[in-house]
Amino acid sequence: MKTLVWVEHDNASVKDATLAAVTAASKLGEVHLLVAGSGCAAAASAAAQIAGVGKVHVADDAAFANALPENVAPLIVELMSHHDAFIAPATSNGKNIAPRVAALLDVMQISDILSVESEDTFTRPTYAGNAIATVKSKDAKKVITVRGTAFEKADATGGSGTVEAVSSTGDKGLSSFIGSEIAKMERPELTSAKIIVSGGRALKDGDTFKANIFPLADKLGAAVGASRAAVDAGYVPNDYQVGQTGKIVAPEVYVAIGISGAIQHLAGMKDSKTIIAINKDEDAPIFQVADIGLVGDLFKIVPELTEKL
Repeated sequence: MKTLVWVEHDNASVKDATLAAVTAASKLGEVHLLVAGSGCAAAASAAAQIAGVGKVHVADDAAFANALPENVAPLIVELMSHHDAFIAPATSNGKNIAPRVAALLDVMQISDILSVESEDTFTRPTYAGNAIATVKSKDAKKVITVRGTAFEKADATGGSGTVEAVSSTGDKGLSSFIGSEIAKMERPELTSAKIIVSGGRALKDGDTFKANIFPLADKLGAAVGASRAAVDAGYVPNDYQVGQTGKIVAPEVYVAIGISGAIQHLAGMKDSKTIIAINKDEDAPIFQVADIGLVGDLFKIVPELTEKL
């Protein structure tokens, strides 16, 4: 069985989300990668070094510069004539591209898988992760997105995949890239950080959030996250959001400060190895999943904790 994996990259290097997708793909058989971009030779070279990769297809064209799904999906569909499955990490780009590929192939997408049971059977979360569904697909071609936190990352080095240029399917003229506003973060990225400090609505406002959460995160060398309530209230940009409609994370340590623990938030962080919760409400749902819980006023506890580190 040959599987084609969409590579998340910045034209220079491969993003961590791809490594988990490669691990998932390796459970299905032979792994091929697709690097589509503009001036992406360096990313293709890095992709070829990922352990377990047999071939790297490279489509270098201005049409793929910003991963517009209307341009990328037809390219993938063309390559699928030689592949049995398509896998994308369940990132913003992956979730944007995969449904279009499934529609063009006229197959049912299997989203956010947690495990590969066999070539046609997978598990995936449902009801915000409160139940796990086992899904069996009868489609000849599989289109799958992978939850990165559920699979070990493949080694980024040690592989010797061959690089092969593929013909571009060009710009379909259905959409155009106007611009982007990307939040600059001096701290680690949420999805790859080993430690995350998250704040909730209890932080009151943006200045209070930054005054309490940022210094603690800096002391720990941690990424900063937030609940949906904190993001919706405008404390921090939505790039910080952890949860079912935000980013799914599974760090070594997750510190939840002033977060009650709604199902939506728990779905995005309950796989963390150690969860530390600070909340004044001893009945807050977050304490049901926390390994360490501290009941008290965060405005006293957090500054004291930061000072002692």
